[in-house]
Amino acid sequence: MSIVRLGTVTTKVPARLDRLPWSRWHWMIVVGLGTVWILDGLEVTIVGNLTAQLARPGSGLDITQTQVAGVAGALYVAGACTGALFFGWLTDRFGRKKLFMITLLVYLAATALTAFSFQVWWFFLFRFMTGFGIGGEYAAINSAIDELIPSRHRGKIDIIINGSYWLGAAGGALLTVPLLNDLPVNIGWRVAFGMGVVLGLAILLVRRHVPESPRWLFIHGRGEEAERLVGGIEREVERETGARLAEPDEAITIRQRRSTGFGTVAHTLIRAYPRRTVLGLSLFIGQAFLYNAITFGYANILATFFQIETHTGYYFAVIAIGNFLGPLLLGHLFDSVGRVQMISATYIGSGVLLLITAWLFAQGALTAVTLTACWCLVLFVASAGASSAYLTVSEVFPMETRAMAIAFFYAIGTAVGGISGPLIFAGLVESGVPGDTALAFAIGAVLMILAGVVELFLGVRAEGKGLEAIARPLSATA
Repeated sequence: MSIVRLGTVTTKVPARLDRLPWSRWHWMIVVGLGTVWILDGLEVTIVGNLTAQLARPGSGLDITQTQVAGVAGALYVAGACTGALFFGWLTDRFGRKKLFMITLLVYLAATALTAFSFQVWWFFLFRFMTGFGIGGEYAAINSAIDELIPSRHRGKIDIIINGSYWLGAAGGALLTVPLLNDLPVNIGWRVAFGMGVVLGLAILLVRRHVPESPRWLFIHGRGEEAERLVGGIEREVERETGARLAEPDEAITIRQRRSTGFGTVAHTLIRAYPRRTVLGLSLFIGQAFLYNAITFGYANILATFFQIETHTGYYFAVIAIGNFLGPLLLGHLFDSVGRVQMISATYIGSGVLLLITAWLFAQGALTAVTLTACWCLVLFVASAGASSAYLTVSEVFPMETRAMAIAFFYAIGTAVGGISGPLIFAGLVESGVPGDTALAFAIGAVLMILAGVVELFLGVRAEGKGLEAIARPLSATA
C-alpha cells in the first residue's frame, strides 16, 4: 500500500507522457479501457431490439413494448446519471484504476441479474443498476484515457474510443436476430443479456494490467510512485522503438492534496470556467436527446410503421456501422483541422440532415430500408460530434475536477435528453402517426444545430495541447 506524503513537488510527468511515441503500451490502454463502450452499445441495442420479444406472451415478463423502450430505457439512463455522479466523485478521490474496476464489476452483476428477471419490477431495478455501473465507467474511463494518451493523439483516440460504442451496437443488433428466431421466446432475451456478461469478463481480465494515472498519483501525494511508473513506461517504449527519448524541458510545480471538495468543483465549473460549462451542457444535451431517443426507440418504429418485429437487428446493425465509421474516418480531423471547426460542423451538419429525414418521414416517402439509409448518413456525421462532447469536457477543466466534470455534464445532459427522450419518443411513436414521430426527429435536430452554434462561439482550441496547458491544475503553483 502506498504511503501518502503531501507536500510541494516539481515534476515533468505530464510532459514525459505527452512526448511518448505511439506504442504497444498505448494499445493496451485503448483495449483495456476503450472496449467498455462496446458493452454500453451492446446493452442499449439488445434492449432496443428485444422490445417486441419481451412483450410477447410467454416471454416470462408481463411487459409492453412501450414499457421496455420508455420506462426501462429511462431507468437505465437514470441509473447511468446517478452512477456517473457517485462514481465520478470517488474517481477523483480514490483514483482512476480502483473505480474502473469497481464500476465494471457493478455492470457485470447487474446484467447477470437482469437475465434472471421474473417480474417487471426486477427487470426495471436491474436495468437501473446496469446503467449505474455504466455511468460510473464514463467518468473513470474518460479521465484515465485522456491522462495517459499523448496530446497529439488525444482527440483522434478519444473520439474513436467513444465511437466504439457502435461496434457493440452492431454486435448486439446482429446477436438478437438468431436469439429472437431460433430460441424459445422466454430464453432468447435471457441469453442476449448473458452475452454481455461474457464480454465484460473478458474486458476485466485485460483491464487488470492498466496502471493508475500518473497525473492523479503525483497530485495526491504519490509522486515517487508516479515517477517510477512513467520511468517503466519509457523503458518499455524505448525497447520497442529502439529510440532514446529526449528529456522534456517543461515542468510543473504542484501543491499536493488528498481530495477536492464539491464546493471547489462547483466554483471551478460555475465561476472559473462559465463559458466552458455552457459549452459542455449544450453539447451533451444535444447528443443525449438524439441518441437516447433513437437508440431506445428505433425497433419500435420498425414494428409500428413497417411491421418488422423479429429482424430489426439487421436494420440497426447498418445504422451502427455508419455510426462507427464516422469517428473512425473523421476522428483524425479533430487533431489536424481543429476542435472548433469539426465539432460545430458535425453537430450542425447532422442536425440539418436529420431535419430532411424528418420531413421525408412525415410525407410517407420512406420505407424501412430508405429510413435506415437516412439514419445511417445522419449518424455517420453525428457520431463523431457526439464523441467529441466527451472529449471536450474531459480536457477543458482542471485535472482535479476532471472525473466530476465528466460526470456532471454526462448526468445533466443525459438526464435532460436521455430520460425525457425515450419517454417522449415512445409516446410519439405509439400514436402511429408519422407526423408525431417526425416531430421527435425535428426536436433532436434543432438541439444538435443549437449545440453546434454554441461551439462556434465558445469552443476551445485544444488540439495538440497538453492537458495542463488547456486548463491549469488547481494545485499548480508558480
